Amino acid sequence: MDLVPKIKTDAINEWLERLPGSIGIGNVRYTTSGKCDDSSLIQGTQPIAGDIDKIKLAVSFNGNIIISKKLKDEITNNFGNIVLNYESDIVCYKLLLELKQGKKLVEAVRCVMEDLDGAFSVIGILGDGTFFAFKDPHGIKPLCAGHSPDRQTWAFSSESVSLDMNSFEHDFELEPGEFVIATKDGFIRQQIIEKPKHAFCAFEYAYFARPDSQFNGEYVYEVREAFGRNIVYENPDVVKECDIIMSVPETGDDPAMGVHEASGLRWERSSRRHRYITERAFISRDNERFSTIDKKINIIGSKVSGKNIIICEDSIVRGDTTKIIIDKLRKSGAKKVFVFSTFPRVIGPCFYGIDMSTYEELIGAKKSSEEIAKNIGANGVCFQSIDKLVKAIGKPCDELCLACATGKYPTPLAQKMADMKKQKFLKCCEENSHNCETEENIE
Repeated sequence: MDLVPKIKTDAINEWLERLPGSIGIGNVRYTTSGKCDDSSLIQGTQPIAGDIDKIKLAVSFNGNIIISKKLKDEITNNFGNIVLNYESDIVCYKLLLELKQGKKLVEAVRCVMEDLDGAFSVIGILGDGTFFAFKDPHGIKPLCAGHSPDRQTWAFSSESVSLDMNSFEHDFELEPGEFVIATKDGFIRQQIIEKPKHAFCAFEYAYFARPDSQFNGEYVYEVREAFGRNIVYENPDVVKECDIIMSVPETGDDPAMGVHEASGLRWERSSRRHRYITERAFISRDNERFSTIDKKINIIGSKVSGKNIIICEDSIVRGDTTKIIIDKLRKSGAKKVFVFSTFPRVIGPCFYGIDMSTYEELIGAKKSSEEIAKNIGANGVCFQSIDKLVKAIGKPCDELCLACATGKYPTPLAQKMADMKKQKFLKCCEENSHNCETEENIE
């Protein structure tokens, strides 16, 4: 439920005594679905363990799945009164259901890949000690593999940085639709979806991933620096008007370096992040977000007074963070404030594991760049273009998921849900009503 470094040595030793063995999986809690009260959050922690007909399974899951009525009925009809509150439940019991029918693990995983709609990177253990991992056929969320220097330990991880921190060597990023078994002698890889449609989440590059993680053979921070250079080249008139650059720490720091390199403007380190406030505003409850941002980011007022400023921001989703920071800059005497957003304007929700699932909460779904600037108190907002973003990432456009910026979703049920939600949202906008988005049963 908290940060990994906060787990005390005594607690780790207690768990090792209670769970003896040579294989283990874990998960750091981050919910994008279900209720947010404490009891629900604890109930939704992972790994998830289940069993049927003497088959035992535990899985750790990252992503988000569109849970159709058909899928839910299939599982509940076979497992009785089981409550399916989270996507991890669906993955675990769907896999158990396929194994119950006598399928080998690889065939059971193939059925999961073919029947589930959404993003899922999964690590699992069977009761017989089989240690495995797989990715959805679009490879939306990251998942990599590596080994210890003595080749005695083999590991999977959401990001390469955790391998680095434990002195492991990074072996490979799992391919979309790939199934991997880890043994004492290494990895056995099998591509079980023959023609996967790559759709890696572009938002990982802008916000989610650690800057020192690697995707596609390149460090994330290098891509973010390229984002910053791109916005300078796309907005030379704004650059000419400004005196200094400022970043929204920490995901704004790397693009700020790129803006500095391309513009020659001084990067004034006048915005500082409180290192001991660990709450993330992006996933905070609405009533907590303002307080979290206000405490988390401090502005050194004397450094910005009388200046025209470029703020480097990773993205503008709700606009809350940027609005509060701009308000602080105005109170500190800033003359003009322009926002450079490394991610294009977010116009659609995400159903693949990012906490922005409704049109209603997205400022970019309702407002143009000019209207967003007015709303957050900026003199202008400049979004990196989709073309430049794609070029900096280094993958073809059709191998990235850009649904939140384009409205084109890589999986059919997500597209159906987005279209339904958008229709209701637009109707509500016309009628001037609020809170009109509701969950739908997707057949």
